[in-house]
Amino acid sequence: MAEFESTPRTKVKRAPQRAVYERETLYGILDEALICHIGFSVDEQPYVIPTIHVRVDDVLYVHGSPASRMLRRMASGAPVCVTVTLLDGLVLARSAFHHSMNYRSAVVLGVPRKVTEVKEKGVAFKAIVEHLTPGRWDEIRQPNPEEIRKTDVLALQIEEGSAKVRAGAPVDDDVDYELELWAGVLPLNVVAGAAVPDPALRHNLPVPETVSGWIDPQRRFDLSP
Repeated sequence: MAEFESTPRTKVKRAPQRAVYERETLYGILDEALICHIGFSVDEQPYVIPTIHVRVDDVLYVHGSPASRMLRRMASGAPVCVTVTLLDGLVLARSAFHHSMNYRSAVVLGVPRKVTEVKEKGVAFKAIVEHLTPGRWDEIRQPNPEEIRKTDVLALQIEEGSAKVRAGAPVDDDVDYELELWAGVLPLNVVAGAAVPDPALRHNLPVPETVSGWIDPQRRFDLSP
C-alpha cells in the first residue's frame, strides 16, 4: 500500500496542505529520526516518554528494561501513539506572527505486542544498533542469552499513521513584503563532534571508521540542498 488511509485519528486538520499520507515519506521520517516519543496512559494519567526506536519493514521496534513502566504498559496491549519530529530550519519572517520552523513530523498509532521469539529479538537488537551507527554491529560483542532475557522488545505494526511537513521560505502578509527587513531560513542539522574515547580503554585503540565517519541523518539520507 503506497499510502496510509486518512482516518479520523490521523487526518491532519490544522494546515492540512502540509499533510502527507505516503508510506515512503512517513517511513523516511521514522528512519532518519534518532529518537521517538511514545504516548500512553496509566490509570487515566497521560505520559510521553522519549526512547530509541527502529523500523524494520512495516514494524517499529523499541526496547528496554522489563521494569520500565512504559514497556510494561505497551506489553499489556494498551494503545500507544508514537511521534518523531525532525527540525530542518528556523523560518524567520518579517513579522513576529509569521515566524515558524521547517520540520517533518510523523505520527503512528496502534497496539504493540511483546516480542518473545529470540530470533526476532536479535533482529531488533541489530537494527537498533545499526540505526544509530551503521556498521557498528559487526565491531562489537553481541548480546548474550542473559542480556537478551533481561531486555524486553516491543513491536508495533505500522498500519495507521500520517506525516506533516513544512518547507520553504517565510510566508508574510502582502503589506510586510515592502518592509526593509531581512527574512529567510536558517537551516539546522545534527552535527557530530570529535569522538571522545572511553577513559577505560585498555589500549590506545584508533577510532573506528564507523564512528569517525558518522554523518548526520539528514546527509545520510541525502537531503542536503
